[in-house]
Amino acid sequence: RLPDEVYKRLEFHPASFEVKEHHVAVYAGMDDETVVKAQRPKDLLRGSIVTPSLEAAIINGKYVNSLPLYRMEQEFKRNDVNLNRQNMANWTIECADRYLAVLYDYLHKLLYQYHVLQADETTVEVSKDGRAAGSKSYMWIYRTGKSYEEAIVLYEYQKDRKEDHPEEFLKDFQGVCVTDGYQAYHSLEEKTPGLTIAGCWAHARRKYADAQKAIKDEKERKGTLAYDALKQIGAIYKLDNDLAELTPAQRQHRRQLELKPLVDAYFVWVKKHQSEVLPKSQTGKAFAYSVNQERYLRVFLEDGEVPLDNNATESTLRGFCIGRHNWKLIDTICGARSSAIIYSITETAKANDLKVYEYVEYLLTEIPKHEDDTNRDFLEDLLPWSPNLPEQCRKSNKYEVK
Repeated sequence: RLPDEVYKRLEFHPASFEVKEHHVAVYAGMDDETVVKAQRPKDLLRGSIVTPSLEAAIINGKYVNSLPLYRMEQEFKRNDVNLNRQNMANWTIECADRYLAVLYDYLHKLLYQYHVLQADETTVEVSKDGRAAGSKSYMWIYRTGKSYEEAIVLYEYQKDRKEDHPEEFLKDFQGVCVTDGYQAYHSLEEKTPGLTIAGCWAHARRKYADAQKAIKDEKERKGTLAYDALKQIGAIYKLDNDLAELTPAQRQHRRQLELKPLVDAYFVWVKKHQSEVLPKSQTGKAFAYSVNQERYLRVFLEDGEVPLDNNATESTLRGFCIGRHNWKLIDTICGARSSAIIYSITETAKANDLKVYEYVEYLLTEIPKHEDDTNRDFLEDLLPWSPNLPEQCRKSNKYEVK
């Protein structure tokens, strides 16, 4: 007989629900006047049906897959499970505040140990924040530099965009923070010893790209100053990408040797041609941005750990922005703060190649066991890069279905 022909087919099993009934032994005392109950395991939320697996599914649905709670409520009903969206919201807020916030605070302290951070912010609407409807609030995001293997991503909710917020969040940080051209970060550098702000070349490039979009004819584009600027910035990017595998020290040396002449030539060229365009034109605005940000755009030349742009942070924000598009607004300030905590945990998990559902379920199983502990050393074993994490929390690339 010849060897069997082997082929594979991929089956899908929908999510399933299981109600587990727990029995607690109850005894009458010898005097028939007292009642003794057996000790019961610690619940996630006492008196609630929610379990780590159920809450992890809710968090994964809303904060990873960007599903509004009302859609999840409808999907649960189609599976004969009636879960009120308000209950799901309350469970999520309480689990974030009681359990996940402990890890969030620990990650915040660890963030200060890195030499390079990256920061950005985006808008969010909070319905019940005491202001007029449509008022803008902000989610600030801080993450470790993209070159670090152990990534931390932290969100922070604030009602406004004042510089006080990054000043407070980064008060114990000394190093380099990569940002866009927002003045609040530059003011922060001036009053924070040991802090250096680095600029974002992607923002500089984007402004020229916007100028090009306004020109429909391809041939006309090639004869513009914006086109020439994009070519120069493209050359800077190409050369820096070639240095990606080097050590920070090697990269810094090569940047000084090979990239600095390109950067110098770019700024000389910009200043030479700036007067040839209208200040309010797209190209004029692009020139002004580069000139105003020159000091910050040059920082990467002096430090091999500093990335050329802030794209890593913008990529991390994408999940939040997709969610915001779907659920539109956050109901309360408590919900906004808990959302910041949960997005921090889920995005940090994603940045470290963990399975988010499994990781969150594990956190909600383990952290309650230590709720009364004053010693936080147990959190070391719960960090995304801990070798003590269960294997089911890690992504496996062992099998590829084709």
